[in-house]
Amino acid sequence: MWFLYALIPCLLVDGVAVLPAPQNLSVHSTNMKHLLMWSPVVVPGEIIHYFVEYQGEYESLYMSHIWIPSSWGSPTEDPECDITDDITATVPYNLRVRASLGSQTSAWSTLQHPFNRNSTILTPPVMEVTKDGFHLVIKLEDLGPQFEFLVAYWRREPGAKEHVKVVRSRGIPVHLETMEPGVAYCVKVRTLVKAIGRHSPFSQVECVKVQGETLPLALALFAFVGFMLILVVVPLSIWKMGRLLRYSCCPVVVLPSTLKITNSPQKLISCRREEVEPCATAVLSSEEPFRAWL
Repeated sequence: MWFLYALIPCLLVDGVAVLPAPQNLSVHSTNMKHLLMWSPVVVPGEIIHYFVEYQGEYESLYMSHIWIPSSWGSPTEDPECDITDDITATVPYNLRVRASLGSQTSAWSTLQHPFNRNSTILTPPVMEVTKDGFHLVIKLEDLGPQFEFLVAYWRREPGAKEHVKVVRSRGIPVHLETMEPGVAYCVKVRTLVKAIGRHSPFSQVECVKVQGETLPLALALFAFVGFMLILVVVPLSIWKMGRLLRYSCCPVVVLPSTLKITNSPQKLISCRREEVEPCATAVLSSEEPFRAWL
């Protein structure tokens, strides 16, 4: 009989039914996401609601120990409450829960040890390492605005130097380095939360490689010769075309040397007059024998 009475979820105190308080309160916190959990209060055929309240260092010291209802878990039907938005500072927080069924309410159950968000478990982000042509690209999981990522990458070869880059963009592909053909590149990453001054371990190393080799020597030589021919032929063609257009549109007329007048016109006329009289006399003298023959 006592065992059966122990199974009864409600107790009678001064003739009033009282719900048992939730038990086994704990906080599960990973990557700055805080979830308060407890063992459910079971009443057959009934739905139990739970109220969650918190008290930070400010409320405890300066506001007479008041308790503030949780913004997400008050009330809730699930035996858990997301208190991430309630924990806004890196200080100890007290948390408590009570059950409610109609007009019946349980006593408050308080978390045994105050919760501080700097105890959260940080894990490496999910990353995707790809190559875009000859570009090494990484895409990281979006964990929230408080997170930064330390990305380390290097060439997979003996004595290669490791480079570190701080990435703040989340969910957007980020270019890390231009890759050389035939060389493998490796990447690892860890999260960093400045608000609590902690970082996660590094993730597993992922490597990618661009297949292919450099251009053959003959092809490179052919490309060089072609480039040099272009440098010579194109300016020469432009120069020839310019000369052709100039001579076609604006030709330059040059008189033959026999037609050029070296003396003044007045002197030339006077010289020709002096030459006309001997020439006419010679013509007349040559006509006289011809007349005598006739």
